[in-house]
Amino acid sequence: MNVEKIVRSGLCSGCGLCAGILDDGKIKMEMSPDGFLRPVETADITRVEQDAIEATCPGITLAHETASDVPYNPDWGPIITSRAGFSNDPEIRRLASSGGALSGILHYLLESGSVDFVVHVGMSKSTPFRNELFESRTREEIIERAGSRYSPAAPLMKIRQALQSPGRFAVVGKPCDIAGLRNYLRQNPTLNDRIPALVSFFCAGVPSEAGTLDLLRELGVTSGDLASFKYRGDGWPGFATATSHDGTVRRMDYDTSWGTILNRHLQFRCKICPDGTGEFADIVCADGWHMDKEGNPDFSEREGRSVILTRTKNGENIVQAAMSGDYIRTEPLDLNLLPAMQPFQKRRKQLALSRLAALVVLLRPTPRFRGLRLWRAALKGGVTANLRSFLGTFVRITGIRR
Repeated sequence: MNVEKIVRSGLCSGCGLCAGILDDGKIKMEMSPDGFLRPVETADITRVEQDAIEATCPGITLAHETASDVPYNPDWGPIITSRAGFSNDPEIRRLASSGGALSGILHYLLESGSVDFVVHVGMSKSTPFRNELFESRTREEIIERAGSRYSPAAPLMKIRQALQSPGRFAVVGKPCDIAGLRNYLRQNPTLNDRIPALVSFFCAGVPSEAGTLDLLRELGVTSGDLASFKYRGDGWPGFATATSHDGTVRRMDYDTSWGTILNRHLQFRCKICPDGTGEFADIVCADGWHMDKEGNPDFSEREGRSVILTRTKNGENIVQAAMSGDYIRTEPLDLNLLPAMQPFQKRRKQLALSRLAALVVLLRPTPRFRGLRLWRAALKGGVTANLRSFLGTFVRITGIRR
């Protein structure tokens, strides 16, 4: 499973880890014709380097350690404590995507001296509809880069450079990004102290750049006119907001932008992913949706609320310290409420095994998922739903050309 085969098989998630762990320039992340970030080899890869890629790539390997004393929920992964909450900083709560709990925790980590900087993505200054990798060191920089970015991002493509910088840092990334980094740290345990916090969020998949361009067309904005583009934030759930150089502002509600445009452009690897909930993070945050009269998530505007799950003892210690320091405010969250808040995530975990089975039947390269209790999740999902999932995936993957 070299880089070319991983990409060709549709298993690449675009995290950038393979580029990040090799010598500079051997692999570069480039935008593919279908609008996803993909690794491109620019020099010969040694056998040792290839082994390192294969051992750490989250596109082909997700594995929990066998010895763990953290309770494991088949639908939601390892959980020490589940909470709902928000940032105590009103500006962070308003500008972030879902109550600002994640940004509030980052604020605590920086101000407490627990980390010297945070590695995460934000809006590109030169091309606002794309993402750029940043090292944030202040509250103001955290706020500037807060909010969801529903387009390709490779937060691990410069991980070696970050490790070569002095100080400790936190990393914020999609579940696959954090799983890849966890794989890498297991291979290089001496680096654990350099990265004391791995933070993630619930992810429904990565849309291609084509999805964003479709969204801009619906807003009546050309990419060249953009001075700023945000997918969410400035309220909850907030609006997709395009600001032109002449100051014109055009907006689209979250249910339309994500629900009818962006989610039609997801990469294949996301469609077979069993981990949209950041099982390998220390801390994971998500939208704590309220329910409408029919019991479905309500996307009407209101004060933001985050789901906050701690998955490791380290993560629990961080959240407790952020609470004690008044950076975030929380209350207990009954896990039985989570399926109503996040029905898609529960369903994707329960159907993951059937989608993998379709790959196996078609003799396609198949990721290795260990310790995620997929059999137990599938049993909870039911035979009928998994059969439909298998057949749908079977039909879909026969046409994959990524």
